[in-house]
Amino acid sequence: MKKKILIFFVGNYLNLLAVIAPRLAGKKGFLIFCNPRRREVKPHHLEFLNASEKFTILYANKKVQGYKWGTGDRKILLLHGWESHSYWWKNVVSGLPKEKFTIYSIDAPGHGLSEGGYINIPHYSGLIEQLISQENFYALLAHSLGAFASVYTLHRAPQLAVSKMVVMAAPGEAKEFVAHYQKVVGLSDRCMKAIHAHFVKVLGLAPEYFSLKEFAKTLTLPGLMIHDKDDREAPYAHVLAAHQNWKNSEMVTTTGLGHNLKSGDLIKKVVQFLG
Repeated sequence: MKKKILIFFVGNYLNLLAVIAPRLAGKKGFLIFCNPRRREVKPHHLEFLNASEKFTILYANKKVQGYKWGTGDRKILLLHGWESHSYWWKNVVSGLPKEKFTIYSIDAPGHGLSEGGYINIPHYSGLIEQLISQENFYALLAHSLGAFASVYTLHRAPQLAVSKMVVMAAPGEAKEFVAHYQKVVGLSDRCMKAIHAHFVKVLGLAPEYFSLKEFAKTLTLPGLMIHDKDDREAPYAHVLAAHQNWKNSEMVTTTGLGHNLKSGDLIKKVVQFLG
């Protein structure tokens, strides 16, 4: 109830501000759009995460918390989704052979134990590029927003040396994120026009540019795309279109697993794909 009341007041405030000071409304609306809710890192999460070799890196003047498991020659980078953190990967980390892989995971900016409170696709992508440039990663294994940002990164920076990529429950179109934001917060078209203008001003690109199926056209590395037909957060049709555009990709379709894709069988398929 408190959350609904807060959203109601935020929406009305931004709509009023868009009439009085549209540029300011655009800026504030954009920053709220890029401000994830930080989910609590609970004691049982820490129990798992503290068993790793922990490290931090600096990105955009903020500390990013990282975790490392295993001693294998092949390095894997795990990238979680919106309002999640590295504990999401517990079952995957447990299922990957540690003698074969060295597994890295990071809490994205504004998530988990990392600093900051701001993230969007280009911001996440910049961090991914920095990590790949610092380490010789054999593969990326990414979920949800992390998957979208990973595909965008390798589209934007094809020189990055990654051999394989696993894309799980990836969203399809950034314009749908924006439309969902407008609906949930109750923003007027006038307010959204101001937010759109600030989006373009800051990122240099319109939301319509960020399209999974378009980015997939330029990918050449082997990919495994995993998606559930019942995913209510990321429509199945978008990832199917991306798979058709990504000529070197395999598609695994599930039913009944939803957006989280928690399945021991899927972990086995991932291990098999990674070779």
